[in-house]
Amino acid sequence: MIQRSFLRQAQVLKQISRLQPLRTASTIQSPSRRIPSIALPQRISPRYYSAAPEASTDQSSSSEPAPSEAKEEQDPTKLELESKNREIIDLKDRYLRSVADFRNLQDRTKRDIQSARDFAIQKFASDLIESVDNLDRALSTVPPSKLQPQNSDPDTPAEENDYNKDLSNLYDGLKMTETILMGTLKKHGLERFDPSEGEGEMFNPNLHEATFQTKVDGKEDGTVFMTQQKGFLLNGRVLRAAKVGVVKNS
Repeated sequence: MIQRSFLRQAQVLKQISRLQPLRTASTIQSPSRRIPSIALPQRISPRYYSAAPEASTDQSSSSEPAPSEAKEEQDPTKLELESKNREIIDLKDRYLRSVADFRNLQDRTKRDIQSARDFAIQKFASDLIESVDNLDRALSTVPPSKLQPQNSDPDTPAEENDYNKDLSNLYDGLKMTETILMGTLKKHGLERFDPSEGEGEMFNPNLHEATFQTKVDGKEDGTVFMTQQKGFLLNGRVLRAAKVGVVKNS
């Protein structure tokens, strides 16, 4: 477009230069004759256009921040207040977490202290139950026929009654000793249990240790019918599982 405008200007200048000599010659030959004026083309000034599109007034107006918004963004008091509020929220969250951690620590400490108290005698109890087992075996070896006279006649000799008074007294003393000992151990959390007492308990792998299985008429499968070694609990925890025989009819 610019080149075209330059070419047009050059053509107009050439036409003007051609017409000027003719005009002077005609005026010399006949001064009285008036030569009609020739309408010269007007000089065309070049115009330049930008190739970039004009930015819309809406975008320019929207991109410029409003005076109130700019004032609020630059307000140091509001910025400082927002910073303090965030700091307060952060500190409050840390405080609540610290309180929760401290309470959890207190609960764990209480449980650990109680567990230490409950099971402080675990090693001692493990060694003591062997003596309790020996006392129980000694009492079980005495047959009931040796403890009470078969004949109520006092004139009958002791040899015929198969009765030993001294053995009976010894048995009674040992039995009383066992009763007192087990009561004392129970006060400290050590208890003895026999799963075959009464109707017999169902086998529980957490409390019992099955040493054998056999058929027993009139018993349900999985029932404990015999105890080889009694079990012990220390404050609800199994110190030693009971060794038992289990019914298996199928």
